Amino acid sequence: MPFDATPDPHTDPIAFGQRLQILRTRRGVTRDQLGGLMGRSASWVKGIETGRRGVPRLEVVLRLAEVLRVQTLSDLTGDQTPMPLFTGPGHPRLPAVRAAIDAFPSGQGYAAPTAGHLSARLARAWAARHTSPHHRDTVGALLPALIRDAQAAVRQADTGSAWRAAQAVLAEVYALAQFFLSYQPDPALVWRVSERGMIAAQQSEDAHAIGVAAWLAAQAHRDRAHYDAAEHVVGEALRYLEPLLREGTEPVRAISGALQFEAAYTAARRGETGTAWRHWDEARQTARRLPGDYFHPVTSFGQAIMGAHAVTVAVELHAGGESVRQAAAADATTIPSRPRRARHRIEQARGYQLDGQPDVALATLAQAHEAAPETIRYNGYAKRIVLEETQAKSPDRRRRASALAVQLGLLAA
Repeated sequence: MPFDATPDPHTDPIAFGQRLQILRTRRGVTRDQLGGLMGRSASWVKGIETGRRGVPRLEVVLRLAEVLRVQTLSDLTGDQTPMPLFTGPGHPRLPAVRAAIDAFPSGQGYAAPTAGHLSARLARAWAARHTSPHHRDTVGALLPALIRDAQAAVRQADTGSAWRAAQAVLAEVYALAQFFLSYQPDPALVWRVSERGMIAAQQSEDAHAIGVAAWLAAQAHRDRAHYDAAEHVVGEALRYLEPLLREGTEPVRAISGALQFEAAYTAARRGETGTAWRHWDEARQTARRLPGDYFHPVTSFGQAIMGAHAVTVAVELHAGGESVRQAAAADATTIPSRPRRARHRIEQARGYQLDGQPDVALATLAQAHEAAPETIRYNGYAKRIVLEETQAKSPDRRRRASALAVQLGLLAA
């Protein structure tokens, strides 16, 4: 290995502190930033990295793993038994979905459905996703045929308008696929789908499709800690949509609001409190210009989601008290989507954990599991809280955390 090469924490037998420094550097995070995100100082981080301090407690290690977005706990600890944090187990339907995405889209051998027919199927697929507790299984069963038929519709389109309409539908099919693929053990496939969705959306020249593709691309960047790229995508998309808002449709207004919240989310990840809440307020103002019961089928954006978004911003800013205050103010039952409701319960649980209320956090995670088991099973934040509480001093809390860990597949029954 060249003398100036960065060691690979996956292969070199190096200490915890050295692994921490490598992973922090790869993420482009300074010691000051990491210390701030952990509620500690830069000297505390330096002490761990140089070996002056020992390996932290499990809950601190899990928090470091969350902040640095490591994919498995072994990336940080060096333990050769991987414990995935931000990827879930491969869903049984993943191979069929992957095969459909990777297949060559010849579009030959059968007559493709019309764009209108595909749009109706997509609407039913989104509705099924929002109402099913096992939404990944439901969506995974529908995706292979949708991908094949949407690709065929593009290939067989015989006019420019039909081709653009088919591209808009294909972009939304890829959006549905990205939801299915999130937190599963194939990040390269997520990027491939995100890029294909953006290309299809741009070729469609449809403002709503372009906004949705940008929203998903920003999430893909943000979840890999590519914050500058996420901000750039959101900014460009909002500039593109801004002239269209005055006469735009409700879906176009909604995707604009969803992008504004993405800007808030990314700023919160950076620890930029004022910027995060400013963008959240912009999103809230956009939501108020939509009907009270409006619910965007892809992003879940609408007035009902803004309380949940406030909880997310507070949690990402690591403001425990504010997280709990926002959690108390947000009514999860108004969110008309089981997976999004479960996601909100997980964010509430993070807030309670930050505020030193682990028993309430566990109870809230149990509510998330009741709403949508497949949401919590694939969520790294939920897994971090559960794993942390399996080590709690309280026997009752350990028992409840262990029972939930078994339900999530983290521990053997």
